[in-house]
Amino acid sequence: MTASALPLAATSPAAARLAALRAHLATIGLSGFYVPLTDEHMSEYVGDYAQRLAWLTGFTGSAGSAVVLADKAAVFTDGRYTVQTRAEVSPALFSYEPFPDVTPASWLGGNAQSGDRIGYDPWLATRSWAKSAAEQLAARGASLVALEANPIDVVWADQPAPSLAPARVHPDALAGKSSADKRRDLATDLREAGADVAVIAALDSVAWLFNIRGTDVSHTPVVRAFALLQADATADLFLEPEKLNDAVLEHLGPAVRTHARTDFAAALAALGGKRVLVDPETCVAAIFEALDAAGATLIEKRDPCILPKARKNGVEAEGARAAHLRDGAAITRLLHWLSLHAGDGTVDEAAVEAQILSFRRETNQLLDTSFNTIAGAGPNAALPHYRSGPATNRVLAPGELFLVDSGGQYADGTTDITRTIAVGTPTSEQRDRYTRVLKGHIALATARFPVGTNGQQLDVLARLPLWQAGLDYDHGTGHGVGAYLSVHEGPQRIAKAASSVPLEPGMILSNEPGYYKPGHFGIRIENLVLVAEQSRQGDERPMLAFETLTLAPLDRALIDTALLSAEERAWVDAYHARVWREIGPLVQDETRQWLEQATQPL
Repeated sequence: MTASALPLAATSPAAARLAALRAHLATIGLSGFYVPLTDEHMSEYVGDYAQRLAWLTGFTGSAGSAVVLADKAAVFTDGRYTVQTRAEVSPALFSYEPFPDVTPASWLGGNAQSGDRIGYDPWLATRSWAKSAAEQLAARGASLVALEANPIDVVWADQPAPSLAPARVHPDALAGKSSADKRRDLATDLREAGADVAVIAALDSVAWLFNIRGTDVSHTPVVRAFALLQADATADLFLEPEKLNDAVLEHLGPAVRTHARTDFAAALAALGGKRVLVDPETCVAAIFEALDAAGATLIEKRDPCILPKARKNGVEAEGARAAHLRDGAAITRLLHWLSLHAGDGTVDEAAVEAQILSFRRETNQLLDTSFNTIAGAGPNAALPHYRSGPATNRVLAPGELFLVDSGGQYADGTTDITRTIAVGTPTSEQRDRYTRVLKGHIALATARFPVGTNGQQLDVLARLPLWQAGLDYDHGTGHGVGAYLSVHEGPQRIAKAASSVPLEPGMILSNEPGYYKPGHFGIRIENLVLVAEQSRQGDERPMLAFETLTLAPLDRALIDTALLSAEERAWVDAYHARVWREIGPLVQDETRQWLEQATQPL
């Protein structure tokens, strides 16, 4: 620590907040506190009221946590946020810990002292996390304490209130299936599992089950609510009364009983003697504690909404196609705009973020972005989850690559697309790496695989062209995507990590291999794909394949055709012909002329 850093840290808002938290912890007999970035529903994106980690530390990324002790504190983020953490969090206040190599629980196990009492909010942690932390602390002679009130909420004077924005009906014409039909199907599953009732805590599950949407969380159109689904297909929905209006109440119907959100804990306490299905990944520790205290019999199984939600029905699939056409036209306009202005010294990352948002808004159907846009120029693109800010905003410069990863939320679908472009003339190395990423993208896009195949078994297809050159990337190849819901949806995925979930017709995933050279450039090519049945004469087993949903041109200047097989060149040409055929009629004259050239055969 330098002499000049200490006074700055000591007088910063983060320093004052950390001091206030420590003072309050001392008054309630605690030695420390765990601060995760989540909400009562284990959400990835949270409302402003739940941005406790950002308030305390200054870190504004979408995944992380912190632990505060009396004499030290640490912030935990993964490799996606290494640069951002160091830009936003003072090293005079928090040590930087690389998650998951170091977890909050393991850090506590190495830093807590005998007799320490470490607090946590049981509405913001899973039972498995609490068990692990308690074990680590016990080995040090310390203890984990579940708190009724979150200490940060006590000292955060201007903490925003949770959103009271009204829920809105997601019409059956877009959902493809009524809430009543969904509840009937799931009730059958509950009875087969021997359950009387299921706790539905994940916000996207609540939204999907009841065909409602909201604006309580940025990027994800959900309503803050809990639900209890009964085995007779009725349900209890817990949300602020202000969110309900006549249209929503009529839509829900008499089989859905509505209650104040504050009544949820009492409803759990009333489940004594019931067999309750509860998901340990989406239900927080407080839910388990309440059910145990009530004397309920717990059936620990996956949230029954998860798989049906992942299997898009025909209406949802058609909605996704329509959303991607609309979104593809907006992205094409962006790429044309970049072809005119990138590299002239007037365009920086922030300008690109603003431009793509403007183009999407001009569709008059954009309801939100599906995540914070990643716009990385030059070395910033080498950070897979980079987010531009005042301290890092970079002008697009000739000789560099530019990566833009963005998405939109539309009533008929959720989009997520990444394109990498050359600013000026690319180097041979850049073209080689881009083409290898493209080869992997094509291999996955054209894969046929038997029913029962999971994403881990397909992941190697996207990596092999990079592996052959001694290269790789450290993120997953594909994540699930919702139907006007979460841009990151489980349980489907394509990644190195083990997966027991087979891909099924109707699932939407991303296809996004990449390559990143730290300090120089980054490359990613991302389209969304829909799993579909694909039977051919002579097949001995039922087969599946991917339908590509995303439509926008690739940068032909970055493609080294010598590295492509004839089949790969044919795929690029066919894809570009489709982009021209389907997107061309949706864009205006100058953009259409550019697109015609951008989609010429290789």
